[in-house]
Amino acid sequence: MTNTALHDLFLSARTAMAKAHAPYSKFPVGAALRTADGRVFSGANVENASFPEGWCAETTMLSAYVMGGGGEITDIAVVAERMDRVTPCGGCRQRLAEFAAPTTRLHLCDRTGVVQTLSMSEILPLGFSGDTLQ
Repeated sequence: MTNTALHDLFLSARTAMAKAHAPYSKFPVGAALRTADGRVFSGANVENASFPEGWCAETTMLSAYVMGGGGEITDIAVVAERMDRVTPCGGCRQRLAEFAAPTTRLHLCDRTGVVQTLSMSEILPLGFSGDTLQ
């Protein structure tokens, strides 16, 4: 992925973060993914009064991705307003692993851009796979 494409993915995550509905935690998060064919899907956390029963940014991003037809995920970026190098929570790591390959790049961002890149296998080395349940 070129530096420009990576920065554009970060900007998509940051733009999504600005749309977060986080009145309880006051912790806006944005996420964006890119597919092999260049499509970008983004999401923000959405909280509700039965906190913490809201949706994480990665969950809303994956919902948009599924509704958009899916595809091979090559890169994911995550950003939080009040935390540098935010990582997906444990549940979202598993959700991402269900759709992304172990080699998919996960870019952890601060407010200005990518600060660290990991693979999905590094962030969730022993995740469950769907065939485990069959």
